[in-house]
Amino acid sequence: MPRFDNPIEYQLAAEAAAALGRSGRLLRKALDALEKYDRDVLARARRADPVIRSGLVASAGEAFWGYVVQREALGLLDPEYIAKEYGVPPEVQQAMGPKTRSREP
Repeated sequence: MPRFDNPIEYQLAAEAAAALGRSGRLLRKALDALEKYDRDVLARARRADPVIRSGLVASAGEAFWGYVVQREALGLLDPEYIAKEYGVPPEVQQAMGPKTRSREP
């Protein structure tokens, strides 16, 4: 366990670890939702809807981006490792990025 000379450093490290954990859980949840959707469509438990699936891919891409950003902030520069470890599909990797908002007229 690292030693911190300043108690604030310990609190900052704890917050960073907690944020990283939240980001990882959000990524896992988004990937699981996409996987469940695909599984349900394949099993004919639900109808395929390209709009719903596109939204799930976009959400997973945003979660992947958020997790990568959190790790990079901690000096962990390894998005390929994350993609492999979490089983991030190529289409989600391509959708990686912050949520875009549509402009209303």
